[in-house]
Amino acid sequence: MAPSTKVAFVAGSNGISGNALVEHLIRTPNSEWSKIIITSRRPLAVYWQDPRIEFIALDFLTPVPDLIRQMESLCKDVTHAFFTSYIHDNDFKVLKDKNVPLFRNFLDSIDAVASNLQNVCLQTGTKHFGIHLGPVHVPIHEKMPRYEDHGDNFYYPQEDYMFAMQKKRNWSYNIIRPNGIIGFTPHSNGMSEAITLALYFLICREMGVPATFPGNEMLYNFVDDQSYAPSIADMSVWASTTEHCRNEDFNHCNGDVLVWRYHWEAMGKYFGVDCPEPDFSKNESSRTKMVNNFSMIDWARDKKPYWESVCRKYGGNPDAFDWGTWGFFDWMSGRTWPTLGTTSKARKFGWTRVDDTRESWYETYRSFEAAGILPKGGGKANEDRAKL
Repeated sequence: MAPSTKVAFVAGSNGISGNALVEHLIRTPNSEWSKIIITSRRPLAVYWQDPRIEFIALDFLTPVPDLIRQMESLCKDVTHAFFTSYIHDNDFKVLKDKNVPLFRNFLDSIDAVASNLQNVCLQTGTKHFGIHLGPVHVPIHEKMPRYEDHGDNFYYPQEDYMFAMQKKRNWSYNIIRPNGIIGFTPHSNGMSEAITLALYFLICREMGVPATFPGNEMLYNFVDDQSYAPSIADMSVWASTTEHCRNEDFNHCNGDVLVWRYHWEAMGKYFGVDCPEPDFSKNESSRTKMVNNFSMIDWARDKKPYWESVCRKYGGNPDAFDWGTWGFFDWMSGRTWPTLGTTSKARKFGWTRVDDTRESWYETYRSFEAAGILPKGGGKANEDRAKL
């Protein structure tokens, strides 16, 4: 018998997007979502006080027959499957080797066990449009054709596998493509701008040195946009449960823009550290090319003792230093092309949410502080925060 209410299955619940999806779903009534099954390769770092939550530890690189045996009892009533799982590597060519089978095994297993499956929601990103390779058409929109990727972009085979299967099934699909994601995660994550910046700013403050922008002059002065994880969750649930959104892809961004020159200063103010104008002339290539002013990987090599000192004085998790995604931040701030997206398609389909990007950073930091991962208050930062 088909379930009378919806049953969610969230893959990657320890990640930024997966965690936000669970947080979104637990705020819905039982009459709408009767069960929320969540999974991750690692044990849960956060235990939600919602009796609808059921956790199952799954590694989607496990052979499909083994996954089916693990899932068939608990997941048989799933109606809506959300895929946010991801294995990161700073080498883009390596990403395909892990992430394509990761999604295929997820899809094969949930399709096999969930006879009442209604929708599969796949989250990818704006690398779909080639922003990591060079300038792209602005604004990024859903009708843009695929670029010639020479087999490197793992999003394409993920999509194609889903398209082929869906043609033989009754369930629908959605694809959500966020830009740079800002949000809380209770664990380390392969791509986290927010926690990496917090570590950098707080360590600079502890060292008594200014927090210099590490990227290139182009990004520093360019207009950019981002995606807040709770907003991505909102769009994902909206699209997957709205009939006229069946088999549609949607780009996601918050609905406003930022300029890193001013955003960097605002984040420094939040943590009480000076952010002087960068001197890009020290690395002339950073002025005209996609080259970092300096490497965050190199900067971070000997900085863990300073973070431990911050934690002793003000609180915070000493292990969080290892959550810094220094290589990703080097890429994001110095080797990716600034882009602007549009959510015009989603607006036309009826999605209305808009988020203030700067406030989304503040909210993310307050969430890290509430969880004890970042120090709450943190000395002289209190004085500046009162002015925010």
